Amino acid sequence: MTLQWTFVAFFLYGEIAVNLILCIPFISANRWHSVFNWRIWKCLSPYWNKCSFTMIMVLVVLFFDAVREVQKYSGPEPMQDAKVNPNVYDHVHMKLFRAQRNLYISGFSLFLWLIMIRVVTLLNQVAVTLKNSAALETQIDSAVRAAKKHQEDNLRLKQAFLDDEKSTSAENEQLKKEVEKLAGQLKETQEAVHKSHTEVDAMRRQAKGLAQEYDRLLQEHHKLQFFLLKLQGAGHTERNANRNSKTE
Repeated sequence: MTLQWTFVAFFLYGEIAVNLILCIPFISANRWHSVFNWRIWKCLSPYWNKCSFTMIMVLVVLFFDAVREVQKYSGPEPMQDAKVNPNVYDHVHMKLFRAQRNLYISGFSLFLWLIMIRVVTLLNQVAVTLKNSAALETQIDSAVRAAKKHQEDNLRLKQAFLDDEKSTSAENEQLKKEVEKLAGQLKETQEAVHKSHTEVDAMRRQAKGLAQEYDRLLQEHHKLQFFLLKLQGAGHTERNANRNSKTE
């Protein structure tokens, strides 16, 4: 086995080991994601795409070279030469076996390399998805708690509104009763005021009549006093006359 195919064989063994390690079930995707985020991988990440593409191209070239070798030693001409010379037959079959071996090694190396790249990508995507799902679950839980809180607040406000409505209706009934009571008192007051006005008018008329009667009596009193004075004057005059007559 030449140096290049020895390298490819060891590369194949390394790929098998890495793929088996990546497929270990008890190592979570988050753990692999934390491993892939080590500083050494971050330092190598700028060269990763170039190295991966270069390895794919090398494996593709080796695979097609192995295909060419298989077709070369499985054709009719080498088989005819092998039938003529037995030593050539063993040599041709040895070359064909090596070409087929190299074909399998390069093909499986290319296949496992692509599988390993895809597995690493899927592990990173699964880890990111798990983190996002955890964040989404947290947000959903907070949203559910907020919704429950809002629902409880709405129920509390609804109950408070119903209580306020009941108290408001009770207050309205009480106010209606008070308004009716005040209306009755106002009506009674108006009736009392009307009655007092009537009594005041009657008293005014009575006072006016009394004043007129007083004026009439006062006039009669003055007339009576004047008549008495006149009588007293007449009596004095008569007495004076009698005195004079007696003196004569």
